[in-house]
Amino acid sequence: MSPPSARLQTKPVITCLKTFLISYSLIFWFTGVILLAVGVWGKVNLEFDLLLSSDKGTNAPYVLIGTGAVIVIFGLFGCFATCRGSPWMLKLYAMFLTLVFLAELVSGISGFIFRHEIKAVLQDVYKNAESAYTGTDIRSNDLDRIQSTLQCCGEKNYTSWADTDYFKQEGIPKSCCNITAGVNCTTAELKDLKLAAAVVYQRGCFSLMTTTMEANVGIIAGISFGIAFFQLIGIFLACCLSRYITNNQYEMV
Repeated sequence: MSPPSARLQTKPVITCLKTFLISYSLIFWFTGVILLAVGVWGKVNLEFDLLLSSDKGTNAPYVLIGTGAVIVIFGLFGCFATCRGSPWMLKLYAMFLTLVFLAELVSGISGFIFRHEIKAVLQDVYKNAESAYTGTDIRSNDLDRIQSTLQCCGEKNYTSWADTDYFKQEGIPKSCCNITAGVNCTTAELKDLKLAAAVVYQRGCFSLMTTTMEANVGIIAGISFGIAFFQLIGIFLACCLSRYITNNQYEMV
């Protein structure tokens, strides 16, 4: 049996590590809540149904929701394992954080390397949705919301609608109408590209979205890698706490 002084020196370290790890787990849990909220918000407000309904669509909102939910659960598990002081639970928590770190690192690198391919796929998806526009189905409603929300018109600009079947019958969708300028688009104006130029939004939707993303790609990459390496702190704390608790248990024997 180890002398009491050794145990007295170990206990403050364990208490300190527990405090840091609980604080970390709460921050980790909060990032999960943010991801969950962003996923739900994106699904509801950013018209991801447009992409989900396509064969080349993205499951980005569902990935965010799923990832956020898992992080929330394991964040709570980390708090429970820390309070309980269970070495095997702490090791399991460290293993999960390691998996999260590797997944985020691989995702970030892959996204950066294949960003041009991803952009090309999304552009094809947008073009297909525009070509299949009917004005009545879900994908059409999504396009309408994108145009009215972002105040844009067409993939490149309003002339992108000229080659669609919808334009030949009905003209440019009313969601392109520049209501901020106080105009009231008529059917005759929307069916004539020259007349439409004065009453619809001039900016293209896809170029507007990608320009915004590309302008912030450095910031997004920095934040993504920062979050990824943030997991290393939790791994270190969980492993250290597990080790100190195990040693303390041996010292008490």
